[in-house]
Amino acid sequence: MSAASILRSVIPLVCGLVAGALGATLFEQSMPGAAGSPEERAQKLELDLKRAQSRISALEAADPRRRERPGKTFGDQARTLAQDIRDGRPVTPDDVFRASQPLLRDLAPLLDRMRVRDQNRAIEELTGELTRKHDLTPQQRESLRAWFEQKSEEDARRWTALVEQDGTRLEDLMKASRDVRPDDGLDEFMQRTLSGGKLAEFNSERRAERIERIQQEADRKVAQLDGIVALDESQRGEVYNLMVRSSRDYDPALALEGVSGGKVSDHEQAVLRVMKPDQREAYQAAQEARRDEAAKSIEAMGLTLPADWNGDDLLD
Repeated sequence: MSAASILRSVIPLVCGLVAGALGATLFEQSMPGAAGSPEERAQKLELDLKRAQSRISALEAADPRRRERPGKTFGDQARTLAQDIRDGRPVTPDDVFRASQPLLRDLAPLLDRMRVRDQNRAIEELTGELTRKHDLTPQQRESLRAWFEQKSEEDARRWTALVEQDGTRLEDLMKASRDVRPDDGLDEFMQRTLSGGKLAEFNSERRAERIERIQQEADRKVAQLDGIVALDESQRGEVYNLMVRSSRDYDPALALEGVSGGKVSDHEQAVLRVMKPDQREAYQAAQEARRDEAAKSIEAMGLTLPADWNGDDLLD
């Protein structure tokens, strides 16, 4: 498993702890509310939130390195955010994530051990599968294992740099996590490793896998858009072509049947041009509905949706 997958699982936990710390600070001064009110529900959660804050404080206090490290601690950041909420200033999920960055840095050694453990398991599985399918020699097997290990380390360094970088947004992490693939670069490695019939067999298999992935992605997006704007038959063909050509796996050299043209960089704008005015209105209404849903979800936690929030593309 890549560092991206591991941290993708850890970040919601950390953000939950942040929210817990914020909530505990806010609720200390809250007054009992009417039955069913947000204040009344907050009272019920107060005990759990205070426990979360206590666990975070204990973690920071137990780390001697934290006492020697300059800068704000996670607790400092959480208290600042809590005061912002009390004062009516907007606090976004990105603010919560940035507050958690000091804690993520402190947990880096633990996260790295988790990454190495899962990485080794995944590498064994991938190496074993490719060795069996392509009859690799012991030397080729070890070279493949080393290549996977090096790639995993590079992915981990890039992910850690993004997590620790000032200004990183949760949206950036979501996009980066979708871009991580364990087999990126495998084709180039195999071109140097295999030859003759084995290489031809590998290339044929990879081409088939790539085409299937592109087509499944395009079919899914066409069906998703059709459910929103009711495409006609001609439009479905045009949108399918655009979705194929916007896939990160697409290459004109694949020569997919019925598809022509180069890569499409902005698939949303290209698709909007295919739509009729009423369809564009329906599409934009669906986008607004998604934004409203996201806003209500985080407002329930006392947070504010960022002004530049784009969320998940309806066609992602």
